[in-house]
Amino acid sequence: MSGAGAPTITVQTPALKVAIVAAQWHTTVMDGLVAGAQRALAEAGVTDVTLVRVPGTFELPVACAALADRFDALVALGVVIRGGTPHFDYVCAGATNGITEVSIRTATPIGFGVLTCDDEQQAFDRAGLPGSLEDKGHEAATAAVATVAALSGVAPAVTG
Repeated sequence: MSGAGAPTITVQTPALKVAIVAAQWHTTVMDGLVAGAQRALAEAGVTDVTLVRVPGTFELPVACAALADRFDALVALGVVIRGGTPHFDYVCAGATNGITEVSIRTATPIGFGVLTCDDEQQAFDRAGLPGSLEDKGHEAATAAVATVAALSGVAPAVTG
């Protein structure tokens, strides 16, 4: 889901147990992503929400792997901003591949809210902050609970 043309997904899944796994780098952006995820879960009626903070985006896969069996869904949130070295590529690939592998291996839906941006402004524009163009934390949490609902035979409402 991204920008213009993104669907609006509505689902009520109050009995779910969900963990938000969030990196700590880039505090302002991360606070926006976490708030968006929490808001989406509240809108879906989810009240059993645990927030787990890890040092950075690269640590998201191992935390998701450790938590997957205890939760109905996870929301992985992080931000990586391109710098002048290949570090960006390694962290982005490691986090993406690791989170994907955990989700497939455990059959636990994981909302992917990892921002991979060329600069800080792109991160601010996607963080769900006042003035942001997008709310990727909200989108990631909505995707996670909508996937649980779909796998349970409950069709989420999709518009747009």
